[in-house]
Amino acid sequence: MRLKPWRVLLYVALCGLAVFYLMPVYVVITTSLKSMQEVSQTSVWQLPTAFHWASYREALRKLSTGLINSVRLALPATILSAFLGSLNGYVVSKWKFRGADALFTLLLFGMFIPYQSVLIPMVRFLQSIGFYGTINGLVVVHVVYGIPMTTLLFRNYYATIPGELLEAAKIDGCSLLGIYRHIMLPLSAPGFVVVMIWQFTSIWNDFLFAVTVTNNPASQPATVMLQGLAGSLVAQWHVQMAGAVLTAVPTLLVYILLGKYFVQGLLAGSLKG
Repeated sequence: MRLKPWRVLLYVALCGLAVFYLMPVYVVITTSLKSMQEVSQTSVWQLPTAFHWASYREALRKLSTGLINSVRLALPATILSAFLGSLNGYVVSKWKFRGADALFTLLLFGMFIPYQSVLIPMVRFLQSIGFYGTINGLVVVHVVYGIPMTTLLFRNYYATIPGELLEAAKIDGCSLLGIYRHIMLPLSAPGFVVVMIWQFTSIWNDFLFAVTVTNNPASQPATVMLQGLAGSLVAQWHVQMAGAVLTAVPTLLVYILLGKYFVQGLLAGSLKG
């Protein structure tokens, strides 16, 4: 089948935009595979003459604690925020009570509050409960800040579940939590996939909250420790780039392995009925 000229131009433009978008990725990967001498003497666009993995070993040695801390942070915060968002979404979508719409609107306002405006009260609160400077404090922060988005996603997803199922469960004697446990939760797998991928990526890539809350190097996640790879006298660009690749790999793998489920979950909550 012969392609129309406008479609050919569209494909060319899309390919050009893709190449432009991937240029920084190319520079990061090629620089991470060069030696220190090559980094200082060759152009950033030039391919390495040989693959040098010493930069990755050095970056992994310096970032190992940070990567472990990121896992300790991202996993519980993602699970807790997804579970709380599921409960909230279930209540505001299926149990209409006085003020439900106003409560949901107030929850959504949390998505638009600038992070910088709450840093001081957030730190004071964490200090008062003894969580400042700890991974547990970061977990609390991300769970609270994740509730508006997770509630919105689950509310839209639960709106597609027929209300007749809930009415039948009520007739059978199920309580509010019983309906959630036996009906809503088993049907929530696509919604949980979307929410957990979204939350895991956001939490893993966070820098502002992490650098504010974790004043102790032993509790800093990888995104904060990454800035410490610059070197004292000479910038070790190859080590920094290797550290950036190592830090980005977990979220990249999540989207590569679970990307199709992410799209399916979004589509599952896009239509009502």
